[in-house]
Amino acid sequence: MPIDATLPYDESNIFARILRGELPCKKVYEDDHALAFHDINPQAPQHILVIPKGAYVSWDDFSARAEDAEIAGFVRAVGHVAREAGLVTDGYRLLANIGRESGQEVPHLHVHIFAGRPLGPMLAR
Repeated sequence: MPIDATLPYDESNIFARILRGELPCKKVYEDDHALAFHDINPQAPQHILVIPKGAYVSWDDFSARAEDAEIAGFVRAVGHVAREAGLVTDGYRLLANIGRESGQEVPHLHVHIFAGRPLGPMLAR
């Protein structure tokens, strides 16, 4: 069920539990600011999630409250993951859902990286 991105951060969300080591993930990359791992329900041949290590509900929350170093580190991590996965040549899509109407399901900022096939139109028609 989509969530309200204006709600307070929920420490029990699945990504918070992954960050605390309570749940496993198939890790792709990790540094001081971000963790990247394969999505457990991939929507494309390549489907990687990148999450900041801080407690941010959405892109809006992150862009308003994160320190400059966190923002730069997270954005660089997304680019690093795409390059290391070899996605730049053929292309890839980034997606960050914010709030109910976008379909955000986990109340922790996350960026989806999709690749590996033609991805079609940006939005369902």
